[in-house]
Amino acid sequence: MRPLAIDLFCGLGGWTEGLIDAGYDVIGFDLERHEYGEHRYPATLVIQDVTTLHGSQFRTAALIVASPPCQGYSYRAMPWSRARALPPPDNTLFEACFRIQREACEAAGRHIPLIVENVRGAQRWVGRARWNYGSFYLWGDVPALMPFAHKAVKAPGMDWNDRTRRGQWFGGNAIKSGGDWFAIKDRKRDPMAAASGGKRKAAAAMTAKIPPALSRYIAATFKPGA
Repeated sequence: MRPLAIDLFCGLGGWTEGLIDAGYDVIGFDLERHEYGEHRYPATLVIQDVTTLHGSQFRTAALIVASPPCQGYSYRAMPWSRARALPPPDNTLFEACFRIQREACEAAGRHIPLIVENVRGAQRWVGRARWNYGSFYLWGDVPALMPFAHKAVKAPGMDWNDRTRRGQWFGGNAIKSGGDWFAIKDRKRDPMAAASGGKRKAAAAMTAKIPPALSRYIAATFKPGA
């Protein structure tokens, strides 16, 4: 039988694509169905709030991966006084991933590995990441040996004072925005921002996808019998 993987906050399925390539069956969970033209989630999708899940549902899983929303962490990492003045972010979604893992392990009577991905700025609020693949930061059962990345760039980690490099980052394909935080402008004051909201959401979903090299590596590392 093919091993089962669970993809929490699956989005367009960056984790899932690598898992499928490695021979897993995958079930993804998200609050909404992301479909932008020909881009959509590539496996079984369950529309459900991750916080309502109980890990015992996943007792047969070989691996759990998760990319909880990172807008709150990303925005607080911006060099704006308005962002820095915000209260601490809500860690509920991040913590739900580890709760689900604990419940799954208890139900299975064995350890089920979990990899959680988020932005660098989350470290201030949830603890130091165990590894980063470029600017994709990882928590959980991260393997001791991990590949290095040269072009996996996530926007919150950029030097906002470097205008030249900033332009290069925004023009490339290896940027992870961490959600629709480019559109945090007041939409009532900026009609153009409101009109372009759909395009921004699609672009954010695309750039938030886990790099194929990372998802394939994690998939291969934890595949039973590998």
